[in-house]
Amino acid sequence: MAYDKELADRIRELIEPAPDVAEKKMFGGLAFLIGGNMAVAASGKGGLLVRVDPQESTTLLAREYVGAMVMGGREMNNWLRVDGEAVADDDALGEWIDRGVTYARSLPPKKDK
Repeated sequence: MAYDKELADRIRELIEPAPDVAEKKMFGGLAFLIGGNMAVAASGKGGLLVRVDPQESTTLLAREYVGAMVMGGREMNNWLRVDGEAVADDDALGEWIDRGVTYARSLPPKKDK
């Protein structure tokens, strides 16, 4: 399944432009990176992937339409899959983007290879 191009366009419109923001195809979707760290992605499996602060992860997992990201049969700590229903309006999508961007900005930038 290809990622949702409309969702990717909405993310592109809502994410703050900055020199450290980049797009990269990852996990079958389109990821938005801050300083080389993934913040959010339009998932190839539908919906949104969001990288969040590990201290908020358990609380956020209790929300409707939110689940753990699973890769290779393993749950990925502090990576969430948010169903499309939960980001149908721009305010809700913006909230998730802000969470992902805030956490990605708290990490040290990755060095270019």
